[in-house]
Amino acid sequence: MHRTPRAIEMTARRIQTLRKTGHAHKYDYGHALVLSGGPGSTGAARLAARGALRVGAGLVTLGVPPAAQLEVAIHSTAVMLARVMDAAALDSLLEDKRFNALCLGPGMGVARAEDLLAKALTTSGHATVLDADALTALAQDGALFALLHDRCVLTPHEGEFRRLFPDLMDELRGGAGDLERRIDATCKAAMRTGATILLKGADTVIAAPDGRCSLHAAGAGRAAPWLATAGAGDVLAGFITGLLARNFAPLDAAETAVWLHAEAARQHGPGLIAEDLPDALPQVFAAIGL
Repeated sequence: MHRTPRAIEMTARRIQTLRKTGHAHKYDYGHALVLSGGPGSTGAARLAARGALRVGAGLVTLGVPPAAQLEVAIHSTAVMLARVMDAAALDSLLEDKRFNALCLGPGMGVARAEDLLAKALTTSGHATVLDADALTALAQDGALFALLHDRCVLTPHEGEFRRLFPDLMDELRGGAGDLERRIDATCKAAMRTGATILLKGADTVIAAPDGRCSLHAAGAGRAAPWLATAGAGDVLAGFITGLLARNFAPLDAAETAVWLHAEAARQHGPGLIAEDLPDALPQVFAAIGL
């Protein structure tokens, strides 16, 4: 199976969808919930939450175990805080129907991801980003695959992709430079899971379950080598979550987030660390005329 993906560009239509109107309320742009790990492991989720807020989600809440509450509160201001000890606490929190997008995985720890993942996936109406430890938990429990739905976005790097889809390893065996194999494998994974798959790399491939696929090739004028830094993927997960909260469709959220992620890195340039990515977005938005 070979598909020709469309190139991801910042079109006039995409710019228009990023605009906010003059009479909107914060809840018009959604409420994202990012689930955090325990003490000493909250940094990745905090990066994702800041990314979600910067990309335009109306509100962002970090769901943390009680033992990590003080640590997160010290580092967070505009991002809100809720205590989420376990799946029962998550279920109770999600009774607030204003939450409309979830992010699980960055810094969660695999055990906590396993505990919360089924509840997150079976709570109807929530767009959900699965990254990092959530992908590891998913790979370890095949029953969770049946809970994936068409509002999920999975964001594996190549190693995570191999663990999730070991039978598709042949498509990746040519390595990161074999683009056709990466495209085919990503499309098959999306159709199998019924979810949107974003396979990270210098050539990032995104596939939807209906067969559509797209490509962000970070080469030539779009090269962003400074993204090879710890935490950059957590910020990307946050960008996608924030756009889902703003009611972007999963494929569109993933495409837009990847473009903004690379552009933020390009705007900042050498010396970039993950914390810089969300704070580079205002400059990116200004450059595209928002």
